[in-house]
Formats: sequence, C-alpha cells, structure tokens
Amino acid sequence: MNKRQWLAGLSSVALLALGACGQDKPAFRGVDISGAEYAQGWELADQNGQLRTLKDFASKVVIVFFGYTQCPDVCPTSMQELAEVKRLLGKGGERLQGVFITVDPDRDTPELLKSYMANFDPSFVALRASTPEQLAKVTKDFKIYYKKVDGKTSTSYTMDHSAGSYTFDPQGRVRLYNRYGSGAAALAEDVKILLK
Repeated sequence: MNKRQWLAGLSSVALLALGACGQDKPAFRGVDISGAEYAQGWELADQNGQLRTLKDFASKVVIVFFGYTQCPDVCPTSMQELAEVKRLLGKGGERLQGVFITVDPDRDTPELLKSYMANFDPSFVALRASTPEQLAKVTKDFKIYYKKVDGKTSTSYTMDHSAGSYTFDPQGRVRLYNRYGSGAAALAEDVKILLK
C-alpha cells in the first residue's frame, strides 16, 4: 500500500467516524439540556389533592410548564399548544403527560385548576405549592422567574414569569428546554424522538 492509498483509507475511516458521531445525537428542535443538574423533579399536590412526583409518570414523556390560570395569553396558548402536540402524536399521545405548575397558588385553588385543565386535556395535571417556600424551592430548581405585578385592586394583579417549558424523557431525565412559541409541530417531533 502506498502513502496515497493509506491516506485515502485513513480519510474514509475518519469520515465514517464523524458520520457515526452525528447519528448518536438526536436533532432536537428544542434546546438540548440533557445531563443538566437542575429541573430534577418536584413533590407537589395536584388539582385533586394527590401528592405527585415525576416518578408518577414513568414511561411517559413529560412536558412541564409554569404559569397561572388568569394569565391572558402565554399560558393558555402554551397549554393549547401542548394539547395540539398530543393530538399530532395520534396513538403515541397516550404516552405524553402535560404538567402545569402554578406560580399563583394564592388565587389558583384546586377547584380553579381542575376547571382550567379541563379546557385543554383531561389527562393534564396541574400542581400547586402549599407554601411560599415550597413554590420558591421548585421554581429555583427549575430556574423559573416569577414576580407579582400589582394591579388596580389587591386581587387584580398579574404574574410575570418565564414562558418556556421543560421536557423529560420516559426515564425521567430532563432533556429539553422549549422556548415559548416554538410551535406544536416542532414539539411533537421532539416528543417522537424521545418516545423511540
């Protein structure tokens, strides 16, 4: 074998190796945060008063969104988008779990959360912190910003908050951060990859 043949063979091996590397990493549409040490889970009561953790949804892709029921646009849009993702997945939608965590537990009572979830999908779960400290802990762990913005009356305030969502794979590992407005189609494609 001469030097030219040896170099050509080495180039072929290098190209095959590069190609193999590219196949190992999925082409997600969301921001890949696999291996992140934050957003590791929660222990909060749902709209029915049942204590829930991430482990309750083992074998499902879980998408977690933080918001509040009186949000005028971002929250209902995000929840409607999540319901559309489930529809786009067809039969695979049974393995998608939507989780809504309120940043306004003072107004978002279990009854209100129950009726809010019914607007989107009956299988979606709403979670609520029972104390300000519990809310502070879960939002810190998920790197969620939230702040009360006073309104004209004591009950007409709004909540500024982070608008993205987190996606967990069926093994319960956080994998993606989804920016607000990414679209149902892009999110559905990422869920399909995680369900494979």
